[in-house]
Amino acid sequence: MNHYDKLRELVEIDSPTGFTAHACKYIFDYFKSLGYKPEYTNKGAVKCALGENPTLAMAAHVDTLGAIVSGIQKDGHLKFSLLGGLSLNGFEGEYCRIHTHSGKTYSGTLLLKDPSVHANKNTNTKQRLLENMFIRLDEEVSSADDTKKLGIGNGDIIAFDTKYQELPSGYIKSRFMDNKAGCYVLMEIARKFKEEGKSAPVELFFSNYEEVGHGGTCGYASTIQELLVLDMGVIGDACEGEETKCSICAKDSSGPYDYEMRKKLVDLAESRKVPYAVDIYPYYGSDGSAALRAGNDFRVGLIGPGVAASHGMERTHKKGVEATVELCLAYIN
Repeated sequence: MNHYDKLRELVEIDSPTGFTAHACKYIFDYFKSLGYKPEYTNKGAVKCALGENPTLAMAAHVDTLGAIVSGIQKDGHLKFSLLGGLSLNGFEGEYCRIHTHSGKTYSGTLLLKDPSVHANKNTNTKQRLLENMFIRLDEEVSSADDTKKLGIGNGDIIAFDTKYQELPSGYIKSRFMDNKAGCYVLMEIARKFKEEGKSAPVELFFSNYEEVGHGGTCGYASTIQELLVLDMGVIGDACEGEETKCSICAKDSSGPYDYEMRKKLVDLAESRKVPYAVDIYPYYGSDGSAALRAGNDFRVGLIGPGVAASHGMERTHKKGVEATVELCLAYIN
């Protein structure tokens, strides 16, 4: 059995922030199939205890980047607003799906206005801004009324193709490894515990608004004392992380993470020979940042598999994912 099929299935469920119900149900149903008793929070996040009176929460976010219809152009194609920190340069030319209020789905493409190089000599130099971009709808429309008759309107969700590929080399390249890979780590922890007949005072938490800053703020069990966040490890010229390692974050743009938790994670990685790197993330926030700002009296740590080209065409490696699973299991035990 290829357990990574669960990662692929989760990745392929559209879940831009604010539109996560289907992905959350997939996770909820997965835990039920293992024999657990998952719950929904009032905000729609999923949580599942691996034992009684959990003192450690382990959190990952299921929401991804996306967009939302903000208007209809005179020619019937779509204006849009961003959901999360999506890069227009990185998503230009991508196919997408428009999910309407009535439940219909239409296809489209994110493009520069007047995108033909044979008609616009400035296609290479034009700055990619919201006012210069649009969603080309794959329907025969020539007016705003044509589009409205399809049932498309403001507030409809725009989700982008993932292009998921699992390669023989062990690499997994796809959009939204941030943070479906982190969710998969938690799913694997639950599966391994169930197979071994174990329990632990741990709550697994799948937040659904991380990309807009409030996913990890609330909803945890009242007994939680520590929060270990599973999110993508940053790879870049200023970082030591790699796709084949588990990244341990010492500090991001919100400030330092708990020193004692980080020290324990590093010591465990060293003793268990888990491939890891300790890094400072210069432009980053997490569910842990949100939890602390919300006033939770938690110790907070942050780890995750290294993910290249974050918020773009991302890539990680099975070695990095499995290193993160191993370090999590070591921390629990």
